[in-house]
Amino acid sequence: MAFMRSHSNASSGMGVAPNIRETFVELQMKKAFRYVIFKIEEKQKQVVVEKTGATTESYDDFLASLPENDCRYALYDFDFVTGENVQKSKIFFIAWSPSTSRIRAKMLYATSKDRMKHELDGFHYEIQATDPTEMDIEVLRERAH
Repeated sequence: MAFMRSHSNASSGMGVAPNIRETFVELQMKKAFRYVIFKIEEKQKQVVVEKTGATTESYDDFLASLPENDCRYALYDFDFVTGENVQKSKIFFIAWSPSTSRIRAKMLYATSKDRMKHELDGFHYEIQATDPTEMDIEVLRERAH
């Protein structure tokens, strides 16, 4: 772990802020948030929590929180009702890497993704999106059923 931190660069990926795992558990177990957005802070050489969304916020609120021209990681707790009328919830890990973002940002997010996924062990599905249509609510609905 110390090795990763001291040698963090674009090829080895970034470190992960200590509160990331706690924030995930709060979303997963306590249902404290609807979503969490994570950002790479290059100066700190780590991924940090940028924003949490209240459980009352919608998927549109979540999408509006993602930058149009920059990469982010996100978790979204998707509630739905099955065909048998059972209320369920699935957690999506979303790697947002818009085609308009800088090459360096895309590289940093790509090389840090596995480390981030390891830290967030317990999500159900992963979506890699370069365009808003790739993470439309219908995409989540299809994957979750």
